[in-house]
Amino acid sequence: MENALVKTPLRKLRRRRTKRVWRLKQKLKLAWKSIKIRVKSHLPGFLSTKKHLFHIKSRKEEQDLSQVARRICKISNDSTKSLAFLLQLPKYSADDFLDRGDLMTPATSPRENISKMWRELHGSNDWENLLDPLHPWLRREVTKYGEFVESVYDSLDFDPLSEFCGSSRYNRNKLFEELGLTKHGYKVTKYIYAMSHVDVPQWFLSSAMGETWSKDSNWMGFVAVSGDRESLRIGRRDIVVAWRGTVTPTEWFMDLRTSKEPFDCEGEHGKHVVKVQSGFFSIYKSKSELTRYNKESASEQTMEEVKRLVKFFKDRGEEVSLTITGHSLGGALALMNAYEAAKDVPALSGNVSVISFGAPRVGNLAFKERLNSLGVKVLRVVNKQDIVPKLPGIVFNKVLNKLNPITSRLNWVYRHVGTQLKLDVFSSPYVKRDSDLGRAHNLEVYLHVLDGFHRKKSGFRVNARRDVASVNKSTDMLLDHLRIPEFWYQVAHKGLILNKQTGRWVKPVRAPEDIPSPLSTGPKPIYSL
Repeated sequence: MENALVKTPLRKLRRRRTKRVWRLKQKLKLAWKSIKIRVKSHLPGFLSTKKHLFHIKSRKEEQDLSQVARRICKISNDSTKSLAFLLQLPKYSADDFLDRGDLMTPATSPRENISKMWRELHGSNDWENLLDPLHPWLRREVTKYGEFVESVYDSLDFDPLSEFCGSSRYNRNKLFEELGLTKHGYKVTKYIYAMSHVDVPQWFLSSAMGETWSKDSNWMGFVAVSGDRESLRIGRRDIVVAWRGTVTPTEWFMDLRTSKEPFDCEGEHGKHVVKVQSGFFSIYKSKSELTRYNKESASEQTMEEVKRLVKFFKDRGEEVSLTITGHSLGGALALMNAYEAAKDVPALSGNVSVISFGAPRVGNLAFKERLNSLGVKVLRVVNKQDIVPKLPGIVFNKVLNKLNPITSRLNWVYRHVGTQLKLDVFSSPYVKRDSDLGRAHNLEVYLHVLDGFHRKKSGFRVNARRDVASVNKSTDMLLDHLRIPEFWYQVAHKGLILNKQTGRWVKPVRAPEDIPSPLSTGPKPIYSL
């Protein structure tokens, strides 16, 4: 029986052992900087100074260091962890997310005066030499616009049991105050509603509650304008239009339609009619006299307010810019909005820009060329793991692009517009490597990766300031050892409150000023800015 055993040659055993030792040394060497930080906390009093880190002599100390390194790096004898993984050791631990009051590092960076450089930051030169490496001022400005879009998601009432499903939980006068965005120095002047039937349960349609809100309209975004102090900092009066992305199933259905509709029947660019995807067109242009909130389309509501604000500030002799921002479907609506604004508001000539996140293709070649000729500047922020920017026609368009320049002039192929800033979700050391890639489309994930981006060939910024916990607002992408709950952003007790007098859990009554009203869709007086 013993003769039947396979004996491994001594030379081979030594070779295997030498290889394991070599792998361990390489990993320790490459991850040394990250290990030094953690060793101090695991061996208090032993390696407390920088001097000790370079004078480890005894064999016992080396063994202790090896054990700590294994615990930190999770190195196993079979060397299953790649060197690239070890180089992305997280800076944060679960203790960093405990509330320590004023002792914690602020989640925002200082805001410099950018008035002398605002045109370049707004895209006058198509962001040339500002993207790689990413200029810190541009990063903060793009993040600011992304947070405006995120505020629409955060305040949208999408509870199917709510009689106000599809509306904002806050009126426009206190939206930024409730969400902690007053720091940006903007004021909301108008809410925008679009038709794409609110997906509510049948009981809502057959009850008296259907008269309180609308079964035909959704709150899609807002128009805001910079206040006096912020305008001095950024060098002009900035009008912002923020569009949220897809939330309801009906909107998803609209997104997936791939046929095109003529967008600008009056103006043909060359020999070709400007066309856009029919689903986006429907949401942006639909209206009905039978509805309460969409007697005017989203397009008409927005343009009416933009024209009013431009006239007011231009009459005061101010420099005015229009920045339209959106995520996903909102990025598509932003492009159509920018097209109309650049065409119909001559006073904005050269000062219309779009900042989009994870936006799909919108229109044909004529649409792209017409936008360029109108002087609209577009910065597309894209995660390479996100599939949405490859839509519509993910397969068909990809094949045709490989046949370029043969297909470069085909007017019926969907085209992207503008300058692309490409990000990598897995550049973040805080994100699970086995995450559902569908989460890569989440706006908070975009803002997190953007905050850590410096340049294409460098890792995640060590001085990134944005709150990492925000990633798990509506995802489960953060590493488990950080102990941040998954999908943690929700209304407390799912909207119920305890009536202390009766001891019953009840649904609160909305404050009168927060109840959606067709009258509240009007503009806010400008003198209050």
